[in-house]
Amino acid sequence: MNRILPRLLIASIALLLAACASQKGASTTLFDLGPAAPRSATIDAPMSAVVVSEATGSAALESERMFYRLNYADAMQARAYANSRWSTNPLEMVTQRVKTRLAQTGVKVLQPTDSSTGVPILRVEVDDFTHAFDSASQSRGQVVVRASLFRDHVLLDQQTFSRSTPAPAANASGGANALAASTDAVADDIAAWLARVNHATR
Repeated sequence: MNRILPRLLIASIALLLAACASQKGASTTLFDLGPAAPRSATIDAPMSAVVVSEATGSAALESERMFYRLNYADAMQARAYANSRWSTNPLEMVTQRVKTRLAQTGVKVLQPTDSSTGVPILRVEVDDFTHAFDSASQSRGQVVVRASLFRDHVLLDQQTFSRSTPAPAANASGGANALAASTDAVADDIAAWLARVNHATR
């Protein structure tokens, strides 16, 4: 009996999270990362120009579904919110936010088709973009990316960045807010890293 009750409680919580508006005919709520907030700190431009390639990641991140994980119950299972979706997929959102944050530092952000000899190329692979629940009431937006910088097909450096931001609410809206903050923080980390690599390779 003692083992059955916790399992029933976990199952009930999972159903509540997934069925935010599970009734027939319920409309779908769309989320994005919102407008880019002003930078909290001023840093010198990492470099004069950089080509930013489209972010890559798993097939799940190519869809608009909003995923969450109950780490305290079954961290191996990715669940999707029933009536909440991203307005565009996470890979596109991460790409755009990185471009925006770099541009805010004064970098000229170029497309792959604009590249020329000597202009560094930034490639980003998204390893995690999830609303993670550590308990039924505590959750966070977890973003993990691996960034690689190339110049003339030579790898200059590679770095993994991970950011986790507490969610203001245990629902899709809270997860979207937390993931937006984590994405901004990762993009700022990438800008600071590019500045260090640029200085070291001069």
